[in-house]
Amino acid sequence: MLTIQTPLQLGAAVRGARKQLGLTQAQLALAAGVGARFVVELEAGKPTVRLQHTLRVLAALGGELQLAGLPAEGDDRAA
Repeated sequence: MLTIQTPLQLGAAVRGARKQLGLTQAQLALAAGVGARFVVELEAGKPTVRLQHTLRVLAALGGELQLAGLPAEGDDRAA
C-alpha cells in the first residue's frame, strides 16, 4: 500500500500505475469515463481535481482509496 500525502505523490502513483498497465492517458481517461485533460492534470499533481473523477481513475486502474488512522464510524475513541 502506498502512503499519499500530497497531490504530487498521488499524481506520480497514478502515472506509475498507468504506465505499468501500458495505458496512454487517453486510454485511461476513456476507461474511467473522464476527459484526457483530467488525467493529465491529476498526474501533474493539480491540487483541485474532482474527487469523484479521481475515484473513477483509481478504479479504472484497479485501485481504491483507503483511509488509515482515522476513527471508524461508531468508534467510541472518537468521543
